[in-house]
Amino acid sequence: MVDALIVVDVQNAFVSGAEAVPTSQQLIASINILLAKVRSANSLVIFLQNDGELGCLDEPYQFGWELFFPPQPNEFVVRKSEDNGFKGTLLQHILNDHHVKSLIICGVLSEMCVAATARAALELGFNVLLAHDAHATYDAHATYDVPAGPGSEGVPAAMAARAAEWSLGDEIIICASVNEVSFI
Repeated sequence: MVDALIVVDVQNAFVSGAEAVPTSQQLIASINILLAKVRSANSLVIFLQNDGELGCLDEPYQFGWELFFPPQPNEFVVRKSEDNGFKGTLLQHILNDHHVKSLIICGVLSEMCVAATARAALELGFNVLLAHDAHATYDAHATYDVPAGPGSEGVPAAMAARAAEWSLGDEIIICASVNEVSFI
C-alpha cells in the first residue's frame, strides 16, 4: 500500500513517435492502470516534467515536452531540469504537506531520472516502490543508448532497466507488475 504516485517524465517525446522508448505501449498501459488505481483511491498524483535544453526532444513548450497523460485538477505538475526530481523543486514539500510516507515511482528513463528520483526519495526517508513494468529506457538503437564499453557490448533496454532497479539497493521495494500495487 502506497500513499502517492510519482510519474517521471512521461512526456510525448519519450512515449510516442520515432524517439519513444521501445516498450512505450506496454509502459503506457501500465501507467494507465496505476493512474486508474490512484485516482480511484483519491491518493496523491505528481507528474514530473523535464525541461530539456533548446533543441532537445523535451524542449519546453514544444510538443515533445508536453505530458502524455493529462493531469486532473487536483494533481500536481512539478517541472524539473535535473535527473533528481527533488533537486531544485517543490516535490518534497508537496509530499510532506500531504503526509506521504510511501510512494510508487514510474516513468522514464529507468537508469536516469527514475533511479535518481527514487534514490533521493529513499535518502529523504520515504518508502519507495518500483513496479518492474512501469518504467523503461532506450535500447541501443535509440537516442540515449547504453553504448558498448571497453571489452563489452551495448546493454539492451530491458537489462538496463533491471540494472537500474538493482542499483537502488535493498531499501527499495520492487514488484513485478502494477497489478500488485494498492493505494491508501
